[in-house]
Amino acid sequence: MKQMSFEEIDKITRNRYEAVLIAAQRARQINSMRLEQLERMVEEAVTIDGRKVTSIALQDLSTGKAQFKRKSE
Repeated sequence: MKQMSFEEIDKITRNRYEAVLIAAQRARQINSMRLEQLERMVEEAVTIDGRKVTSIALQDLSTGKAQFKRKSE
């Protein structure tokens, strides 16, 4: 995965700290989905993405897959 530049991050969110919080929340969601897949793995064949959850979360943020809404909106 290519690294995101600060200019790309500034286009997505108001500031870099907000981007970190959004990516962290998305990483937790991905991790919980991965844990559910591991539990199902005993019963059926499941394919699990081997990438790190933080890499996936940042990619989701840059592509717009990770949706977020501010409370003030």
